[in-house]
Amino acid sequence: MRNLADSLILHGSIKTTVVKAKLLRSFVEPLISKAKAGTLASRRNIAKVLYTDEAINRVMNELAPKYNGRSGGYTRVTKIGARKNDAAEMAVIEFV
Repeated sequence: MRNLADSLILHGSIKTTVVKAKLLRSFVEPLISKAKAGTLASRRNIAKVLYTDEAINRVMNELAPKYNGRSGGYTRVTKIGARKNDAAEMAVIEFV
């Protein structure tokens, strides 16, 4: 989940299975809610979860101010059909 969260934050949207996308939503949204406080403590809590400094900076400097007036629901999961190989349901998760 940490790697998927890092990729979602850096790229803005990723394509994955529906189950992983729904789990990722519940993993990423609390990070953005913590980042909205803008304190050093919140930055350190986010740094415990995310791998790269670039992702931490993006959450703190770009995403948190963007969703400042919003109380939740920062991501959208859109189903895109089944994968040919193993018929797994695929989805795109992206920031609103």
